[in-house]
Parts: sequence; C-alpha cells; structure tokens
Amino acid sequence: MELGIIGLGKMGFNMAERLKLAGHKVVGFDFNKEATAKLTTNGSLGVISLEELVANLQAPRAIWIMVPSGDPVDHTIQSLEGLLSQGDTIIDGGNSNYKDTQRRHAQVKSTGLEYVDCGTSGGVWGLKEGYSLMIGGDKAPVERLTPIFQALAPSPTEGWGHVGPSGSGHFVKMVHNGIEYGLMQAYAEGFSVMKAKEPLHLDLTQIAHIWQKGSVVRSWLLDLTADALDKNPTLAGLEAWVPDSGEGRWTVMEAIDLNISAPVITESLIRRLRSREENNFTDRMISIMRGAFGGHEVKKA
Repeated sequence: MELGIIGLGKMGFNMAERLKLAGHKVVGFDFNKEATAKLTTNGSLGVISLEELVANLQAPRAIWIMVPSGDPVDHTIQSLEGLLSQGDTIIDGGNSNYKDTQRRHAQVKSTGLEYVDCGTSGGVWGLKEGYSLMIGGDKAPVERLTPIFQALAPSPTEGWGHVGPSGSGHFVKMVHNGIEYGLMQAYAEGFSVMKAKEPLHLDLTQIAHIWQKGSVVRSWLLDLTADALDKNPTLAGLEAWVPDSGEGRWTVMEAIDLNISAPVITESLIRRLRSREENNFTDRMISIMRGAFGGHEVKKA
C-alpha cells in the first residue's frame, strides 16, 4: 500500500522507515531538503512540494500529516484540498485537539475527501517497538487503511484500534497523555523523597533497576527512567523546566466540563507550570504571610 507523509521530523521519518520495512511505498514531504534527501537515500521517496507528493501517489491516496497542532494542520489541509481527488484520505497523526478534529472532519467531508484522526504514541522508540495507534473516524477509510495501521503498530493484532467516530482518536490520546503526566509526577516525587533521605545513602539508579523486575510499579516509563539515571545519576546540567504540549491541559478542562474529579492529572499539570517560575511570586507571598501572622522567619534573597 502507498502512504504520503507530511512532516519528516524524527517521528515521521521513523514511521516511514517502519512502513518501508513492511513493504509499503512511502512518499515524504518536508520543507527541510536534507530530510527529504535522507528519506530517498534510505529507500523511500522524498519530495519538496505537495504537488510532487500527490503526483507520486495512486488514487485513492492516503496522506498522513505529522505537523504541529493548530494552524499548521489547518494550513496543510487547505493546501491539500485543491490537490486531492474524491475518495482520498487525510490522516492527522499529531496531537490535535479533538474539537478541532471534529470541525476539520466536517469540512473535509464536504469536499468529497475522507478524514481520519490517529492519536499516535511511541515517540522516538516507535521504529523499534511499534506505535500505539488510537484511531477515530468513519469506518470505510479506517478499514481501507488497515494495512498501514498494522504495519505501524507493535503487531498486526495489538497496540492499535478504531476507537470511535471522528475526534475519538485524538480524545483518547489526550487522556493517554494526561495519565502520562500523572505517572511521571508520581515517579519524580518518589525518587525525590528517596534522594532527600541522605543518611541512608540510597542509590537511585540501583533502585530503579530493582523495580524493573517483579514490582507492581514496573513500566516502560520506569525502564526509560532507569536508562536515563544510568547515563546521568545526579541529573547534572539539567534545569527544572518542564514544558507541556497541551494534552494535559485539555484533559483537565474536559474533566471539569464532565464533572469528573482528576486531582492527580491536574496537580501534575500545575507542577509543570510551576517548574517554569523562577523565584516565583506565589511562594514569596506565602512566605511573607507566614511572617506576618506567625512571626516566622522570612528568607531574604
């Protein structure tokens, strides 16, 4: 089967490689000419325009968008609509807001094209491990694209599925990433508590490896943490600055709208925001209030 990929960053390139290894034809477009040249060198075809991308795929075409969420997705769709033919399918494999996805689905369908949303997890490890795919959209295009999903997933029968109508794939991926926030926060807090117990001289790297086998908290995330501690046990040279790409915020907002209590995910998001505050005003306010009502010492800068 053939697939066009727009966006040849690390993840897009690895997806192309995995598809090529499974015998599928891949045509990739990126504004970075070095990326397209590398794709061609590796046995697929890299092109430097959307017109070339479309021309090198047979109808009905399938084009996978791997660009940042928001305006870049809308601009890419608008550019493709004038180039594609009825029955062609656009797949958004990025982290789009599911509400935007539902809007885009209605818009694209009105032009005679198909639109599928695919929440994609696996990051830089997807080439080796396969990608977890949470797919939303109409049944017909999803069924037609099944060979692509099977090739990208960990196995043809595991790690992927059609979870529901348009927007559902990105909704499930949003919640998936919200859960990820909470897991990461719990691990980080636990390791911080152990590090602070200095009289015990705990070896955090050793403990991470112990937990990898038999423990109820073992996970792939813990495996990655253990590997990271092997390379940098003291986290030397790192700043306490944790960005967020949006999915955690959206999960918290959905929980509020649905009257669902989600304190762990919410607090993990707040902690990420706080990591970016240097000498933050909030903590200084608390310090001065403690000094005012209880005469507690106020630490001066």
